Amino acid sequence: MATKLEKQPKAKKVKDPSKPGRIAQIRQSYTMTKKSDPKIGLILLGTFLLAGLAGFALMLLIFRTLWFPILIGVLVGLFAVLVVFGRRAATAAYKQIEGRPGAAAAALQQLRRGWKTDPAVAVNKQQDIVTRVVGRPGIVLIGEGNPTRLKGLLASERRRHERVAREVPIHELVVGREPGQVPLPKLTKTVQKLGKEVKPAQLTDVLARIKAIDAHRSAVPMPKGPIPTSMKGQRGNLRGR
Repeated sequence: MATKLEKQPKAKKVKDPSKPGRIAQIRQSYTMTKKSDPKIGLILLGTFLLAGLAGFALMLLIFRTLWFPILIGVLVGLFAVLVVFGRRAATAAYKQIEGRPGAAAAALQQLRRGWKTDPAVAVNKQQDIVTRVVGRPGIVLIGEGNPTRLKGLLASERRRHERVAREVPIHELVVGREPGQVPLPKLTKTVQKLGKEVKPAQLTDVLARIKAIDAHRSAVPMPKGPIPTSMKGQRGNLRGR
C-alpha cells in the first residue's frame, strides 16, 4: 500500500558564529575608530545635540505640539551621527592599513560585482607589490612600494599581459601620497573612473586569457609582515567617504 510521504520540516538556517551581527559590527567599527580618533565619542555626541536641536527648532516653528518636533529632532540627530561616524570610521580604517603590504588589495574589496581583483600578482625581493584588477576599464595594474623599483615591475607586468590581451586597455597606478600617485582612500574611486572600454560580455574572455599568464608564473613570494585583513566588514563605512 502506497503511503503518503510526510513533509519534512524545513531545516532552520544556522547562523554563522564567525559573522558578527549588525550591532557587533558597529561596536567593532567604533572600537577601531576610537584607536585613531580618541575624541570620536564627544564628536558624535556634539553632532547629535546640534543636529537634533536644529531639527527640533525647525519643526517647533511649524507644529504647536512638542512630541512631533522632539521625534524629528531625535531622528535628525541620529542620521547626522551615522553620516559623521561613517566618514570618520572610513578614515580610521584606511589609516590602519595604509603603508602595509597588500593595502591596495584590501581597499579594492570595496568594488562591487563586475570586478576581479588579484592581489600580489608580482612581488620583488624588496617587497614591492603589483595588484591586478580586471573590469570595464580593462586591466589595471596597481603598484605599492618604491616608485623607482615599481617602474620596472609594472613595465614587466604590462608586457606580460599585452602578449595575451593586446587589444585590452592596460592602466598603471601607484599607491602613495607623492605627486602623480593615488592615495589609498581614493584608490577605489580612481579605478572606477578609468572608463568603460570593455563590454561585460568580453570580460569572461579576458579573464580566461589572463589565467594563461598566471598558470605559467613561478610561485610568488608573499610579502613579509602583517597583511591587512578583509575590509568587507567596513564596506558601508568606506562608502561614506
